[in-house]
Amino acid sequence: MHYELYDLFRQSLLQPLNLTGRFGQVALDPIRPLLPSPVRGHMDAMYATLHVLERLTRLYPKQPFNVGVKEDVVWSRPFCDVIRFAADNPDAPRVLILAPMSGHHATLLRGTVESLVHEHEVFITDWADAKYVPLAKGRFDLDAYTAYVMEMFRFMARGGSFHVLAVCQPCVPAFAATAMLSEDRSEALPTSLVLMSGPIHPGANETEVTRFALKHDLDWFERHVIHTVPRRYPGRNRRVYPGLVQLGAFMSTQISRHLNQHMDLFVAVMRMREEDAQKIIEFYDEYLAVQDLSADFYLDTLHRVFQRRDLAKGEFDWHGRTIDPGAIEAVRLVTIEGEKDDICAPGQTVAAHDMCRNLSDSLKVHHLQPGVGHFGTFSGSKYRAGILPLLKRSFAERSPAVSRPYPRRVIQADGPGWERGALHATA
Repeated sequence: MHYELYDLFRQSLLQPLNLTGRFGQVALDPIRPLLPSPVRGHMDAMYATLHVLERLTRLYPKQPFNVGVKEDVVWSRPFCDVIRFAADNPDAPRVLILAPMSGHHATLLRGTVESLVHEHEVFITDWADAKYVPLAKGRFDLDAYTAYVMEMFRFMARGGSFHVLAVCQPCVPAFAATAMLSEDRSEALPTSLVLMSGPIHPGANETEVTRFALKHDLDWFERHVIHTVPRRYPGRNRRVYPGLVQLGAFMSTQISRHLNQHMDLFVAVMRMREEDAQKIIEFYDEYLAVQDLSADFYLDTLHRVFQRRDLAKGEFDWHGRTIDPGAIEAVRLVTIEGEKDDICAPGQTVAAHDMCRNLSDSLKVHHLQPGVGHFGTFSGSKYRAGILPLLKRSFAERSPAVSRPYPRRVIQADGPGWERGALHATA
């Protein structure tokens, strides 16, 4: 896929098809109930076809959180904002959710946020779509990601005790950041670190994802999945891993499921089963909304986490500094896995416990949730019944609050220097 050509294709062909589907529905909608039964069946099928056509050719925008509380951006960098959800209780436990930079928007974790927001003060990382970040803002790789995480920890610590929930991909940089800050005897450590379905040791239980990463060398991935942002975007000429490519990779592992879901949508729309249709629509409105990743970050993560498996070998480093998980001694470590997770299989995340050789067993908790796949570890009924109570218990543990409140206005940094601690929060 050539990004520039695809962008042109989408505008010249897919957009007209989308408009055809959209206006066709508008034209048919008011007359469907008035038609006699023999004709009505054909029109219902045509309407459902147009509905599915419109959705398959749509460019899906980032969805809102809409969790019923005020949202503020309280920390900002070129590649990430941190959003704060206001808490009713000023003494509510403070939780930083590290959303994955994996092609989907942070709103993929809307259900997670919604389940916590009324009893906690929730913060979440909102990663930027790389095609909208100008080249002048610099590169962004795995070391830069880890630096962001450490800066976030320092920011959170200014408001007192806090907890961290890392979901999937950020488990590695969150674990590394916690190890370095522990080694430095920093006061910016979370009370608890929850690692959820993350590739701490991808080799502990191989999946199609990990096997595919080993199937080709880094040069192959660079040639086949890395593209340049088209000229019409602010990030023109930036090298990216397009969200569309990642979406295709995700969908290809369960293609029959996605085809069946769209057939179910067709039937639900045709038979006017609005509730059934809406459930499918809401899922795909989020699932199909994707963003581009910095090529440097994607290739760095692929090489160091999935191919070399540096963390499991004790060779993971940050700007040349070797990461030692054995330095973690005073952080409650919680790992969560899904029994049927085919993206980050059981064994990959719990491996963190053995790496924390100096952490007391009393501070280690592991939970394997029966009957759920990857997405079921952070959303859905089994998440709410089996995992959410564990999270609430972990987040109920508090550390003494510091006297200085966390900054209330946005902290921004555009130029070099943030990774060296040169930029400080302002209250």
